[in-house]
Amino acid sequence: MTGEKLRSLRKDHKPSKEDGDLLGPSGEDEAAAAPGGVFTGGRCPAHYPVHECVFKGDVRRLSALIRTQGIGQKDSHGNTPLHLAVMLGNKECAHLLLAHNAPVKVKNAQGWSPLAEAISYGDRQMITALLRKLKQQSRESVEEKRPRLLKALKELGDFYLELHWDFQSWVPLLSRILPSDACKIYKQGINIRLDTTLIDFTDMKCQRGDLSFIFNGDAAPSESFVVLDNEQKVYQRIHHEESEMETEEEVDILMSSDIYSATLSTKSITFTRAQTGCLFREDKTERVGNFLADFYLVNGLVLESRKRREHLSEEDILRNKAIMESLSKGGNLMEQNFEPVRRQSLTPPPPNTITWEEYISAENGKAPHLGRELVCKESKKTFKATIAMSQEFPLGIESLLNVLEVIAPFKHFNKLREFVQMKLPPGFPVKLDIPVFPTITATVTFQEFRYDEFDESIFTIPDDYKEDPSRFPDL
Repeated sequence: MTGEKLRSLRKDHKPSKEDGDLLGPSGEDEAAAAPGGVFTGGRCPAHYPVHECVFKGDVRRLSALIRTQGIGQKDSHGNTPLHLAVMLGNKECAHLLLAHNAPVKVKNAQGWSPLAEAISYGDRQMITALLRKLKQQSRESVEEKRPRLLKALKELGDFYLELHWDFQSWVPLLSRILPSDACKIYKQGINIRLDTTLIDFTDMKCQRGDLSFIFNGDAAPSESFVVLDNEQKVYQRIHHEESEMETEEEVDILMSSDIYSATLSTKSITFTRAQTGCLFREDKTERVGNFLADFYLVNGLVLESRKRREHLSEEDILRNKAIMESLSKGGNLMEQNFEPVRRQSLTPPPPNTITWEEYISAENGKAPHLGRELVCKESKKTFKATIAMSQEFPLGIESLLNVLEVIAPFKHFNKLREFVQMKLPPGFPVKLDIPVFPTITATVTFQEFRYDEFDESIFTIPDDYKEDPSRFPDL
């Protein structure tokens, strides 16, 4: 177990590529709700037969319905049948739904996934089952997107793109330790290479290095994505199967950490032209790198964050606080002997006393709580941001999204991809501010772009590099 993995998993259980990045562009999920009933306003509940079976623990009827009904459908409170099964501790229903590939990377109206609810309930076997299914579905999703992605890359011209990341925070002490990074992206045919110096980044600590991510579209799926550590001259293939021990260790950390949800709400977002000048105001237009750009103010961008800890003991809370204090001072988890201990299942919460009718008839946003009594802290923060749009930039938004989808294993690149998926003003976003954590924003600047050709060797693993499957355990 490495310090890097402990840092990334321990920090308030931040959403990762495995459990679903909760900072979606509008708080929406990747798993679309299946066709079915709709909620009519709190007095006349729609009919959700699969949800009702799960709520009442009717495994036999669920088994019959599951073949014809959409098991990824959300009810009026945003819960899928899997959410209900986990919150109510209906293990047979949960395992039956998982066996039929019920979506795990999906959030309810409060921003919680079935995995988050399983951590709250505290049944270790259920947490493990959901985590494994989540990883399996994540791999399947990548493979499903692969043909479309390769087609888009093939149709795109070959180019070199350079972009800079500068991180800022309104927390004074934090600002001094925040990183910046210059990323270089090379694209040729269906191959992409990303060079970066930022290995890992949380809202408390960054890790420097010299990395290259290489995507080889001609290679077999299991060998198409590798990361090179150019300092240690080792490489690791990404999307490798985790060992039993790695999964068990991850479950231990999930069970002993805060459950964290963050939703970037863009429902009320608007863009207004930025102004310049004191007496005579005019629209702000400036050059960003080599490109003339119109500047806009981004209004109505709100980050809603929630943190739960009803599953934690006082000892857990004190231990986590000590870990964060150690990290903030530059400490190393391994040196501090912060290895997780094997966690046992918690005592189940009291049996549910709410009826199906009470649950489904409840007003939107006021769903009766199911499961362990909540211990939740909520906060909202409004972000002020600017964005510079250029009509001169040679690359289009859709092309950028295809490239970013390849390199999305970087958490901060995933935030950039989500942000530019919004309906932006005309042009290409050559400079933009995006929130990456509740206390941190990043300014991303596209410094250089040119169509070019490269030696094919830059998309291959150097002969003197050795394979190290555990170099980057979070990838």
